[in-house]
Amino acid sequence: MSHYRSNLRDIRFDLFELLGRDDVYGSAPFADFTRDAADTVLDEAERYATNKLALSFSDVDRAAVTFDAATHSVRLPQDYRASAADYLSSGWLDLDLPEELSGQAVPPTLRWCVTELMLGANAAIPQGLNVIPQVVRLLHKEGTESQRRLAELITEHQWMVTMVLTEPDAGSDVGAARTRAIPQPDGTWHLEGVKRFITYGDHDLTDNIVHMVLARPVGVDGAGEPGTGGLSLFVVPKFHFDPSTGELGERNGVYATGLEHKLGITGSPTCEVTFGGEHPAVSWLLGDRHAGIQQMFEIIKHVRMLVGVKAMATLSTGYLNAREYALDRVQGQPLVRTDTAPGAVPIIDHPDVRRSLMTQKAYAEGMRALILYAASQQDRIEISRAHGTLDTEADACHQLLLPVIKGFCSETAWRILGQESLQTFGGSGYLKDYPLEQYVRDTKVDTLYEGTTGIQGLDLFSRKIVRDRGAALERLLVDMDKTADDGNDTFATERTLLRAGIDAVRDMCTLLTDRWGTTDHKDRRPLAAQDTTRLLLQIGNLVCGWLLLRSAQIAEERTTTAAAADRDFYLGKAATGRWFARHVVATIPAELVSMQHTSSDLVELPRTAF
Repeated sequence: MSHYRSNLRDIRFDLFELLGRDDVYGSAPFADFTRDAADTVLDEAERYATNKLALSFSDVDRAAVTFDAATHSVRLPQDYRASAADYLSSGWLDLDLPEELSGQAVPPTLRWCVTELMLGANAAIPQGLNVIPQVVRLLHKEGTESQRRLAELITEHQWMVTMVLTEPDAGSDVGAARTRAIPQPDGTWHLEGVKRFITYGDHDLTDNIVHMVLARPVGVDGAGEPGTGGLSLFVVPKFHFDPSTGELGERNGVYATGLEHKLGITGSPTCEVTFGGEHPAVSWLLGDRHAGIQQMFEIIKHVRMLVGVKAMATLSTGYLNAREYALDRVQGQPLVRTDTAPGAVPIIDHPDVRRSLMTQKAYAEGMRALILYAASQQDRIEISRAHGTLDTEADACHQLLLPVIKGFCSETAWRILGQESLQTFGGSGYLKDYPLEQYVRDTKVDTLYEGTTGIQGLDLFSRKIVRDRGAALERLLVDMDKTADDGNDTFATERTLLRAGIDAVRDMCTLLTDRWGTTDHKDRRPLAAQDTTRLLLQIGNLVCGWLLLRSAQIAEERTTTAAAADRDFYLGKAATGRWFARHVVATIPAELVSMQHTSSDLVELPRTAF
């Protein structure tokens, strides 16, 4: 039986009842994807994820990836390789390809719903493979004519791709990278250096691997200076190939020189990769222009959202597994004996278990709403681009929410999965008999992958809030104001709590912006930087609380007229919005008080005092 528990009902609620995607689907540029077509896609994706992709989930975790240092080759576990190969050829990745190559324009909201289903079923496989369409998009958009042909070859031959940034000494400081790119008379470049933490850096899944590598040009005017601005992006195939047919030629000088041994997602090969040495690592400059970090960020932005979706998807199935266990597991006496409950009861009847389950449910559904709200901004962007413009407000909102999705979802899912979901199983949760222990291990990496939460907090505050003087955040808060002030008496308490949370977040931003100051007062920035991660987490709580309250209002209206099959769903939806407002949003003002007491003592403390 599959470990995976999907939540298509909640996905459909967010798409069509909360976010009104009915008004978007079936219209240009998404004319081929009506509501009915979208429902079919969701049904088929859920069927594939549950009945095929999920089946090797535990097997791939327990079988080992192997590395042969003599041949620099990595071999995947047999079951993992079979599942990954099936997913690669299944056609689901085509939803993310550019319309010019796939012949279809798929709404981003629908694409992210499909991605949730795949990641929840077996995260290690789609987390790596879902980068392929993004590299294809980048090559097609930014590449030269020959590189656009490479994009076609990747899809035709189902080659794997990687994104190669991190170096052993630089870590998250990408601007400290030292991998060199040396220009050659024939217009190619030879790369020299070592990278680490490279997902799918080598494997036996596909015939070829196309590496997208950040490196520093040597001896080139206007390129190669220190910092991220001096990095350029290079295309480095594992094997040389015929550009017309894709027929493989000689091995290029890029080799796996180590295999990382990880806490989770162990079926996915993460490698140290060395460029150059005995043979040159021949590469091509993307688009024949030096704009590496700008180009790579087109992929990074997608992957950061991918990480947040992975975390949410795992929490969702973790919660649904815990709910199922709590309904079936009979243990303990009720606090109050009744004629209908004379003896032991299912543990879902115990108040603290119910608190735990509601915590899981609320965060999983809140994060899904947050993600799909951000994806609806992507819908707006693609619609505007189809009309030859750019919806700048939607773009700014999307950019604002990316670090929140990545940081808030990863930190929260990891915490709730271990603290609540696994705990629901008691001692059994610590066993490999149930998937929760693997969920916990697989999710920890999300707080680290593609920038730690501290980096996301700094990015959110310094680049997304300070840089545009808080305009994008204020537009979002104004939308929240409307919910807080709408006069709905049924949720009067919750609206009051939302109002206090909104005001507290506004005050947090004012406080930190004042401490950040201007460029003439940089000495105060360490004071602000202590609280940027906390600001990110509270914005995450606030947006989730707002969307859950909106959901609760919709559900409350429909409870009395809903069919019997839907009534409990709407009752649960309304209860979730109330609970989150009263027990999570209610705590946001206290975080403001704590931030007001932040002092310089911490940054002035001697290193040896820690």
